[in-house]
Amino acid sequence: MSNLQIRMANAIRALSMDAVQQANSGHPGMPMGMADIAVALWDQHLQHNPADPDWINRDRFVLSNGHGSMLLYALLHLTGYDLPMSELKNFRQLHSKTPGHPEFGITPGVETTTGPLGQGISNAVGMALAEKLLAEEFNRPGFNIVDHYTYAFLGDGCLMEGISHEVCSLAGTLKLNKLIALWDDNGISIDGKVVAWFNEDTPKRFEAYGWNVIRGVDGHNASTVANAITSAKQSDKPTLICCKTAIGQGSPNMAGSDKVHGSPLGADEIAATRKALNWTTPPFEVPEDLYLAWDFRGRGQTIQGQWNARFADYQKAHPRSAAELVRRMRGDLPSDFAAKLQALLAQCQAKAETIATRKSSQNAIEALAPAVPEMMGGSADLTGSNLTNWSACKPVRANQWGNHINYGVREFGMSAIMNGMALHGGYIPFGGTFLTFSDYSRNALRMAALMKLRSIFVFTHDSIGLGEDGPTHQSVEQVSSLRLIPNLAVWRPCDTTESAVAWGAALERRHGPSALIFSRQNCPFVARSPKQIENIARGGYVVHEPSKAAKAVIIATGSEVGLALQTAQQLAKEGTSVRVVSMPSTSYFDQQDVQYKASVLPAGLPRIAIEAGVTDYWWKYGCVAVHGVDTFGESAPANQLYAYFGLTVDQISTTVKQCIAQAK
Repeated sequence: MSNLQIRMANAIRALSMDAVQQANSGHPGMPMGMADIAVALWDQHLQHNPADPDWINRDRFVLSNGHGSMLLYALLHLTGYDLPMSELKNFRQLHSKTPGHPEFGITPGVETTTGPLGQGISNAVGMALAEKLLAEEFNRPGFNIVDHYTYAFLGDGCLMEGISHEVCSLAGTLKLNKLIALWDDNGISIDGKVVAWFNEDTPKRFEAYGWNVIRGVDGHNASTVANAITSAKQSDKPTLICCKTAIGQGSPNMAGSDKVHGSPLGADEIAATRKALNWTTPPFEVPEDLYLAWDFRGRGQTIQGQWNARFADYQKAHPRSAAELVRRMRGDLPSDFAAKLQALLAQCQAKAETIATRKSSQNAIEALAPAVPEMMGGSADLTGSNLTNWSACKPVRANQWGNHINYGVREFGMSAIMNGMALHGGYIPFGGTFLTFSDYSRNALRMAALMKLRSIFVFTHDSIGLGEDGPTHQSVEQVSSLRLIPNLAVWRPCDTTESAVAWGAALERRHGPSALIFSRQNCPFVARSPKQIENIARGGYVVHEPSKAAKAVIIATGSEVGLALQTAQQLAKEGTSVRVVSMPSTSYFDQQDVQYKASVLPAGLPRIAIEAGVTDYWWKYGCVAVHGVDTFGESAPANQLYAYFGLTVDQISTTVKQCIAQAK
């Protein structure tokens, strides 16, 4: 390891401890411990262009142990990204480009938001999978247009999180050989030395997954780490490079201890560290020769320029494939998508099928997938129940391109991998499981919403309508819970038409994920006017208007819309007129203007909501009564459960009449 490399690493250490000290908050230990590993990767292997952070064929770098964010910020600053020193000085401050954990879309060069441990490596698996599939789909003899690596830094915390097992097992099975993970094996977490609670043989664990494992690498020798990366690139498997390090390397009194993990070093220890490192420059100053050594702008332009020349030749030889790749990486839907969606809606109206909405969802996928080839489906071992497959789909295998992924029983891993694919670009991932298992996936759903990703989460078996499987599988709180996640668009459609609209909205939504929630049981088809079909996309609309002035409004979603319409029909026979509002997406309805919302839910009429789930959510719409389920379910046939929980025409009719009487 050269003296220059040592000084390049020390620049990272100095910037990290200075920024954390100034913020009086942060994690200096990991950046100081991994600084030499960063030199090896970023100076000798990582292919990127600071002037174009979105270049299609850049290597992806994921800081899975995202608490050490100053490592990444220092690297981005030093290599020439648009991240000036003023932003490093503003570390962890309001509206800075250097938040406490790396955030996608905030800082140029940050590929994913990390912090919840284990999800970064999971996103990296998704990125590597997207690269592999795109390469198989678009590369041609003599034209390796999609040809890059995904690198991830991770620590003991990432490996302790269960999601790391889910995704790394799948990565080994699929032989994602362009995924290279560098493990910061420092043996320290917040509580101290991890040997007391994390004493597994990690290399053997990864070998059991089918990974290539490179053991015993000195993480403080950049040359040794660089050689290990070179070796990893020769493998036909994903690689784990085990880098032995000391957390807080360079600190004379704190290195190797938990004291340097998540707290500033303090002025005295920083002074001692500067002396130990022979670092003589003041805080937030880097010697000019080190800026020159780190600067990657010229090399990055050369690397991308060479690729641009190859891509220009590719465009001439394969113009349609080139145009398709550009379109998909840009995130644009095919030009005829709107027409295909309208054709699907017309088909729904013509067939007028009474089927489960999970089947309505599959019908929509069947119609739209050929028109949107970037749709990448999958399921967490429930394909036959979620119905996320279609007639022309092909399974993804280790040596076989496909567009449907068998994720196995890995709900959390599936969701985080989907996020990685969405971050990479080129595919719109969707994956299914039972709604009650959305809890397993929840933090990945939250991260998708935070990052504004186009991930589509399909949840079936959405209520007590699941029936005999009982309360462990019957979702009562999940729908309302998902609606509480900011920027997650939640849809619970009632029939084939609403299901098609929900799919269209999810595919069109560029800046946020969608949760599509479908029933196991059959739901009756609802006839609608063209205007009503148009209004579905607004999230809530009048699905039934009585011939006489309405005395009340019933709001319903999903399978309960049919129940609401039956109730309105019975009440009409008794001389009571009610309006029925279908609200498949409160997310979209809440975004409508005041005038539209008032036209759907007029003032002065009592409102009664029906949903086979917890009732608390519905009071926000000014309801005077809610029919729902505020306990866990029971094991019985679905029709018996609906009766047991008061979700029947007779019981709802009684409630409506009581509310009307009380309103007089």
